[in-house]
Amino acid sequence: MTVAITRKISPRFSECELTHIQREPIDLELARQQHASYTATLSALGCEVIELPEELSLPDSVFVEDTAFILPEVAVITRPGADSRKPETESIVQALTPYKTLLHLNAPATGDGGDVLVLGKNIYIGKSTRSNSAAVTQLQNLLAPYGYAVAQVELRDCLHLKSALTKVDEETVLINPNWVDTTNFKNLRWIEIDAAEPHAANCLPINGKILYPTAFPKTAAKLEAQGYALAQVDVSELAKAEGAVTCCSLIV
Repeated sequence: MTVAITRKISPRFSECELTHIQREPIDLELARQQHASYTATLSALGCEVIELPEELSLPDSVFVEDTAFILPEVAVITRPGADSRKPETESIVQALTPYKTLLHLNAPATGDGGDVLVLGKNIYIGKSTRSNSAAVTQLQNLLAPYGYAVAQVELRDCLHLKSALTKVDEETVLINPNWVDTTNFKNLRWIEIDAAEPHAANCLPINGKILYPTAFPKTAAKLEAQGYALAQVDVSELAKAEGAVTCCSLIV
């Protein structure tokens, strides 16, 4: 059974951190409806969904991906780059403890899970406003005993590495090459997002399907043309907080 850990949306969601987009009004009830549909879709894709209660004082806490990343051997608890988000990890430690041995990033390292892309035994860390070089060094030391190689990747004009590219399968990435240094990914198969949809590179493979936003029909058509089956969800209100489909779950 695939386990998906999610968290209900905070009533202070509209106070979320923003870095690369302009603040827009967020319809909290619509955001909650969209999140409920997202979790229902995870269930329909065969996940056992564990939904944590809302964090009243933590606006961004629905984006559980940034608090950890999961490997077959262990889970790594991150140290989010925004100070307002650092307390989010406390409940994630409790949620993940039954499933994995936990490793931890410590100061001066900062790192968001949204900056972490795992492809086999290679782990790529986006160099962003949220994830620093100290995190890369710590992860190299923490994960070398498990056979992982950790490399830092330059970004442009986006919040996280997974804003610019995400895994489709073990040989394929969905990519916006304008937002990321592509040097490390030359040996992979690329599906480039449609140029009219710059935010379209975030997808989540789950049990043989690709969870994908409804907002990017041109890129969705590219994925389907390559033979991928999509499960599409509307996350338009979550996107106003720089959220996307990978952000809202931890897949164990």
